[in-house]
Amino acid sequence: MKKIKIITDSNSGLTQEEGEGLGVFVIPMPFTVNGEEFEEGISITQAEFYEKLKGGADVKTSQPSEVYLENLWEDLLKDFDEIVYIPMSGGLSSSCENAKRYAEKFGAKVEVVDNRRISVGQKESVYEAVELVKLGKTAAEIKEYLEKTGKTASIYIMLDTLKYIKKGGRISPAAALIGDMLRLKPILYTRGDKFEKFGQAMSLGQAKTLMIKKIREEVEGEFREEYDSGKMVVSVAHTQNEEEALRFKELILKQLPGLTFRFVDPLSLSVACHIGAGALAISICVDNYLN
Repeated sequence: MKKIKIITDSNSGLTQEEGEGLGVFVIPMPFTVNGEEFEEGISITQAEFYEKLKGGADVKTSQPSEVYLENLWEDLLKDFDEIVYIPMSGGLSSSCENAKRYAEKFGAKVEVVDNRRISVGQKESVYEAVELVKLGKTAAEIKEYLEKTGKTASIYIMLDTLKYIKKGGRISPAAALIGDMLRLKPILYTRGDKFEKFGQAMSLGQAKTLMIKKIREEVEGEFREEYDSGKMVVSVAHTQNEEEALRFKELILKQLPGLTFRFVDPLSLSVACHIGAGALAISICVDNYLN
């Protein structure tokens, strides 16, 4: 049986400690704050990041370089036969497409997966990949499975402020001003290609109700077969909003008892810089190898 190494990036929400426990290498996503480069989970903590963001710091996201990835793969291939790399969705970042290009010189030894997932959905893919390795699957077989099932996942995320999407040019200053004055909480949605506006709420409670209602529609509709067979899992993610995220978890367990609850995770810093603190998200996805 071939020795296979699973790699992901910190956009998955998988910490360095969790990665070590799973035998998974977690690439810390790089970004700059006022021109100074940091690596998520290595040279800056969540608390330090939000303090800088609150202070109006200029934050810019980046991605692993070609040299970094090639050196990493070459080093790991000394001890492993094949590598499966699960980066964030190619629909949300060019890092996945670039990694595919870098991997060409390694042939079938490095398989780059694009199953259009991010955050806790991406993390769930990593857990499935670990189980598939135990079952003796090859890197190519793991990639094929993850990409085939990638679309059986949804994320809904409520923003607490429009400040950061306005800063990124994703909404006009006038619209952001009106939204903040009315204390509107926009809810975004993605299947991995891009974030689209799903709706908006006047309060946190209303936002939770809307997101749970939509998840219920999905698991009782297009995901009914997976839901009935106990293969749909649910997780919560947040940006510096853990207390509310834990309350959301209890509400989900009460209203959607047929789903298996998995994670309450902070969103990655490379996502947080675009949405700010106070965000709350719910994610569902299929897991055929739930351990």
